Amino acid sequence: MTVTTQIISSGQVRLQAFTRGEASNPAIVLVHGYPDNHSVWDAVAENLAQNFYVIAYDVRGAGQSDKPKKIADYQMPLLAQDLLAVVDTLIPGRSFHLAAHDWGSIQSWESVTTEALKGRILSYSSVSGPCLDHMGFWMRSHLFSTSFTKLAKAVRQLFSSWYIVFFQLPILAPLMWRSGLAKVWPAYLRWREGVDEPDVNPTQGEDGAIGVRLYRANFISKMFRPQLRFAHCPVQLIVPTGDNYVGTQLFSELTDWVEHLYRRDIDATHWVLLTHSKEIAEWIAEFANVIGTDEDDSALHDIRVLPLSANLFSTTQQPKHTGA
Repeated sequence: MTVTTQIISSGQVRLQAFTRGEASNPAIVLVHGYPDNHSVWDAVAENLAQNFYVIAYDVRGAGQSDKPKKIADYQMPLLAQDLLAVVDTLIPGRSFHLAAHDWGSIQSWESVTTEALKGRILSYSSVSGPCLDHMGFWMRSHLFSTSFTKLAKAVRQLFSSWYIVFFQLPILAPLMWRSGLAKVWPAYLRWREGVDEPDVNPTQGEDGAIGVRLYRANFISKMFRPQLRFAHCPVQLIVPTGDNYVGTQLFSELTDWVEHLYRRDIDATHWVLLTHSKEIAEWIAEFANVIGTDEDDSALHDIRVLPLSANLFSTTQQPKHTGA
């Protein structure tokens, strides 16, 4: 399918955006994670473009988008501003569906839980990317719990997230990417993740080296000073059960934050977009179709996550999605 490109201005940062499909179709925006660029979504995007207007973009610091030098230029509000700039340019005034992977999911939670795009994001499909604020509260409640089970979950997640601590180092991680890690990255994905990338990413070294600024700009502040974040649209969690970096336990207590929550587990590793692209596209499309048309959500009944006990939302009756 034909892919068109466009440069989007977000403040002083230029973003490269890519579109597929008919512009008159319902719109869906795809946000990539680290250390990838928009191309990690290519196979999924091709499937979705049969019925959707698909928008993907290289986030700041990746691919063909600008790469600001200051760490502060990668803070979460600016990443949310980038998404706003993309949709205001390509689909001004229109509502859309949102899907994201890895760090793309992490940053997209900012848009799903703040006011700027409230009412325009119809649905959010999050793949392997927790909200850092939710994660901050989760880590607090588990690390300081008297429950051995909760403490064990927190310790297990800390070991899975060793790379986040490593990324706080200002020189070593970027130097590794520029000194040869990019060349062996495809071999690492085959060995560790069971992934055969269809094409070599020509910007892999820079994507990895620059992308660590995302972690350095946001992670510590969010862990120590998390904010209350409530989703303003229905959320579908797609959780690879073999994820070596993001533990499934991080998605077990989200009904306090998400009123209309759905979850699908899949026997796959972190880069499920590459290993199971057809299934991911089908799940994102089904969720968007049901939520976007405000149909009865009985088709999603089996994946609906209901609160186990009273939480921050009223549970006197089961909430029904509003499609907005």
